[in-house]
Amino acid sequence: MIQKLADWIVFSLFGIDATSHLGKALNFFLYDTTKILILLFFISIIMGIINAYFPIERLRNYLLSKKMYGLDYLLASIFGAITPFCSCSSIPLFIGFVKGGIPLGVTFAYLITSPLVNEVAVAMFIGSFGLKITAIYVASGILLGVVGGFILGKMNLRPLLSDWVKQIQIDQNAETQQFEAENTSFLERLPSIVNDAWKIVKGVIIYVIIGIAIGAVMHGYVPEGFFQEYLAANKWYAVPAAVILAVPMYANAAAIVPVIDVFVAKGIPLGTAIAFMMAVVGLSLPEATLLKKVMTLKLIGIFFGVITLFIIISGIFFNIIL
Repeated sequence: MIQKLADWIVFSLFGIDATSHLGKALNFFLYDTTKILILLFFISIIMGIINAYFPIERLRNYLLSKKMYGLDYLLASIFGAITPFCSCSSIPLFIGFVKGGIPLGVTFAYLITSPLVNEVAVAMFIGSFGLKITAIYVASGILLGVVGGFILGKMNLRPLLSDWVKQIQIDQNAETQQFEAENTSFLERLPSIVNDAWKIVKGVIIYVIIGIAIGAVMHGYVPEGFFQEYLAANKWYAVPAAVILAVPMYANAAAIVPVIDVFVAKGIPLGTAIAFMMAVVGLSLPEATLLKKVMTLKLIGIFFGVITLFIIISGIFFNIIL
């Protein structure tokens, strides 16, 4: 429905050619902005309800106190793999996890894997590259989330969350304690939960608009053969170059798989192409813009730096074994 609305506004109401750069960019911007804001609002409501009724502190304390031997990171990474979100769409749930006090490393494991692996991309990968390569890709995406989340979790990064997120956590805890003390019913709590969700949307809306606008420009105006020109040669710097060139891009895994298919057909090594795909869906500039609301620049730099390193290693490894 959202896609049809965006199509109608851009192509019918505005009368812009669907094949033009401007038409593609505007359509992309309207669709993704609307989708992410709606998603953010309703996920915030759901997380508000969970935080109000589910003893989230017990879950948090359990994850912090028990020796899970990495199982918590694996479960978060698998959960990221089965949720059909792109990097920007997964951020609302990331905010909900942080808001509920879930360990930051576990939360990062979800954020890393969620855009990399989803069922649509897996199905398309099987059709393009077969079961073996698909299995390697899925396993590497989950492993990247587990290892990346574990390393980030050991770096004591919670103080680098933005003041906005810290205040949300304080307000949430105080509100929950008040509701419990007053034995407030669900219907009495609901207006407050919806209001809190709306506050979150208002707090990040400018970052959503800026981030998606950057993605829209890249989506509509970057020439199709631009990256093929620089990545076709099997040089030592091809994988790092693929990752660096991919960062300004923005697309979900399902949208980028056909591009990767074309890359491979044009002679780009499969590992280099997969590294490009991982960077596009997991390290986009629009994602960094959205994360600026919940993280300090230092934390964003650490997050992107760690994941960039692992994607480059993965790409080189793929080129060796495939």
